Parts: sequence; C-alpha cells; structure tokens
Amino acid sequence: MKVKKIPMRMCLGCGEMKPKRELIRIVKPAEGEISLDLTGKKNGRGAYICRSADCLRLARKARKLEKSFQCRIDDAVYDSMESELTENE
Repeated sequence: MKVKKIPMRMCLGCGEMKPKRELIRIVKPAEGEISLDLTGKKNGRGAYICRSADCLRLARKARKLEKSFQCRIDDAVYDSMESELTENE
C-alpha cells in the first residue's frame, strides 16, 4: 500500500514544522477581519501557530502575522485570539 503523505506546516511562533492537524490556522478573508480558524476550512489567506498561547505571543512580538498577511493588526485582535486560545487549551 502507498503511504499517505502528511501535510506539514511551520508554526510562526516557535518555527517548528508540525503536521497540519496539530496546528491552529489563523485566517484573513477578503473582508480583512483576522480570526482563529479552529476548523481549518474558512476561506482566505492562512497562517499556522501551535495550540499554545506562548507561540501566539512569540509571533506577536516578532510581528510574524503582520508580515504573513501584509497588514497592520490591532492589539485588540491579538487579545481576542489569545483569550480564545486559552479557552480551547
């Protein structure tokens, strides 16, 4: 039997390559409202982070999400994503 390929993605916070299913997708749709995509199926540009709030803080500090989405992200958006991550841990 053929071995099924597991898609790998890089966490923007810690920089580790992990299977796509172990990461959380952050999405920026055409409307521009950035949010967490826990299902991984929303339309728009996506970036991935680990399921910990620490990786989100590292990505925020290094402005990795802003570089990935090529836009400015408000602190309120980061705070809401961090609170949503801590609820889902």
